[in-house]
Amino acid sequence: MNNSDDGTWLLGGDLPVRRIGLGAMRLPGRVAFDNASVADRARSIRVLRRAVGLGVNHIDTAAFYFSARRSANELIGAALAPYPDDLVIATKVGPRRDRAGEWAEWARPDELRGDVEENLRQLGRDRLDVVNMRVNERTSPLIAEYVGELARLRDAGLIRHIGVSGVDVAALDAARKEAPVVCVQNPFGLGRTRPGDAELLRACAESGIAFVPFFAIAGGGGHEGTAGNTAEVAALSEIAAAHGATPAQIRLAWTLHQGPHVLAIPGTGDPDHVAQNVAAGAIRLTPQEVRALGTVTG
Repeated sequence: MNNSDDGTWLLGGDLPVRRIGLGAMRLPGRVAFDNASVADRARSIRVLRRAVGLGVNHIDTAAFYFSARRSANELIGAALAPYPDDLVIATKVGPRRDRAGEWAEWARPDELRGDVEENLRQLGRDRLDVVNMRVNERTSPLIAEYVGELARLRDAGLIRHIGVSGVDVAALDAARKEAPVVCVQNPFGLGRTRPGDAELLRACAESGIAFVPFFAIAGGGGHEGTAGNTAEVAALSEIAAAHGATPAQIRLAWTLHQGPHVLAIPGTGDPDHVAQNVAAGAIRLTPQEVRALGTVTG
């Protein structure tokens, strides 16, 4: 059984993860996906070590998380290897960037093995805990083919569990016909919900699939967005003050209140923000506060 009462979720039936994790996207550079923006290496390593020290055991990363001089996977290995036994590292495949940092053509199904092996090499692992297959409008129709290839890599011992990213319910159903799916990773957050999110949240809950949103703090404007409409912005400020919390913490709390199967992987390059994000897991919003902030509708 999955257990959310103590702030954990049993991912894939065998990997207990705490519901507040860490996204590694911001570790290589001060600005995500900007090759010229290079983060302080020692600071990024402190972020990782502080997160684990605070009980975080779910880190989300990717081989395409890099700047000109930093790689998220390399930083994770430098900070945390030899890895704690309970640490779950999830990565993703699909998108690609060239050495200059420019976005390239997404991987074809027959190229996934090379991308999985690159993540293994960079992280210094023999098997990846979770690999999320990210799709976009062009590749979503091929999701069964992609997931089928990941299933073969799982059978070969390179992958433990398979997740999907950027999907709707139809794509999730197509993926699950090829292999068990343990998580869905989509953009989602206060002020950043989309048509179909409620249906997808329900489908994941009914099937015991973790819903793992990224941009849970960012809101409607991307990395530095606002909560949503004027009423939601006012409610966010009022509720944050009532709980002695920051707006970002209330955003995370709202996300976790969407269901016990909902996890969060907020990214940061600031060690202090790691502690604030972890503390958000203990905030208990009332049903009235959740409604005041906004509800997810299908």
